Amino acid sequence: MDTLANLKAFLAVSRTGSFSGAARELNVAPSVVTKRIRQIEWRLKSPLFERSTRRVSLTPTGQRYLPTVQRLLADLDDLFSEVQGAAQSLQGNIRIKVPSTVAAVLIGPLLDGFAQAFPLICLEVIALDRAVNPVDEGFDLALTLMPSAFGGVVDVPLCAMPRQLCASPAYLARKGTPMHPRELPQHDTLIFLPTGSTWEFSSHSGPVRVDLQPRLSTNEAQLLLSAALAGNGIAILGGYLAASALRTGALVPVLSDYPITDLWLKALVPQSRIQVDRVQALLRWLQANLSTGQKAEEFLHPAIQTAP
Repeated sequence: MDTLANLKAFLAVSRTGSFSGAARELNVAPSVVTKRIRQIEWRLKSPLFERSTRRVSLTPTGQRYLPTVQRLLADLDDLFSEVQGAAQSLQGNIRIKVPSTVAAVLIGPLLDGFAQAFPLICLEVIALDRAVNPVDEGFDLALTLMPSAFGGVVDVPLCAMPRQLCASPAYLARKGTPMHPRELPQHDTLIFLPTGSTWEFSSHSGPVRVDLQPRLSTNEAQLLLSAALAGNGIAILGGYLAASALRTGALVPVLSDYPITDLWLKALVPQSRIQVDRVQALLRWLQANLSTGQKAEEFLHPAIQTAP
C-alpha cells in the first residue's frame, strides 16, 4: 500500500468534494482514487467519506483525521523541499485561513502579488469568520481580527484596523443623531456577532461601555454594511469596508468625539510552522505590505470625507 499516495488522495477528495475531481487534480483515473480511499478506510476500520449522488462529504472520522493528515503531508513537503535545495527557490504549499470580508477587500490582492513573486508556492486559502486554532485545523497560518490565543501558536501582529461608528443620513434624519454613547440603546443598532453586543468607546473621563439589544445581528460584514446603507440603523464598520461610503456621504460618522478602539489584524502561526521558509516569506510579505507604504496606509486608515 502506497501510504503517501493514499493520503494525498484523501486530501484531494476532501478538497474537491468528489472522487472525479480528485482524480483530475491527481491526474489519475477515478477508480485509482476510489481504491486508495478504500485502502485507508480498511486500515482505519472506519469510513472517511459519506457518498451521495451529488457530493462526497467527510464523516466524523474523516473530519477528525483531516488536520493530522494536512500537517503530516506539510512536514513531508518541507523535508522534500530541503533535500531539493528549496532555500534558493521557495516552493511547496501554504494553507491559510482568512476572515471572509477582509480576504475579498484587502488580503486577496496581497496574496495575488505574493503568488506572482513566488510562483513555485501553492496557496490554499480558506475564508472563515469564526475563531480557528491553526494547530487543530491544519493551517500554516490563520489571519484573524479576534483576540484569540491558543497554546503552541505564535501571534504575529500585522496592522491596526480602524473602525468607525456610522449610519446613513436618512436614518439620522428619521431617528435623530445620538450625542453620547448612552443614547445608543434608544436607537436601532446593527451588530457584528463576532465582536459582541457591548460597544466600548473612549472618552476624556475614561472608557464608556454600552450594552445593546440590536435590530440586526450578523456574522457577515457585507450584510452589516448593506443594512447601514439601507438606513436600518447605526453600525460599527471596519474602515476598509466603509471607506467608499464615507467618502461619498452614503454613510456619515456618528459620535466622532467618542472613538472606538481599533482591532488588530494578526497572524496565528503554529510553533511547528513558524520557521518554515515559505511561511516566513509570506509573513514578511504581509508585514511589508500592511505596515508600510503610502498606499497601504491610506487604505487601512481612509480619510473620512463627506460628499460636497
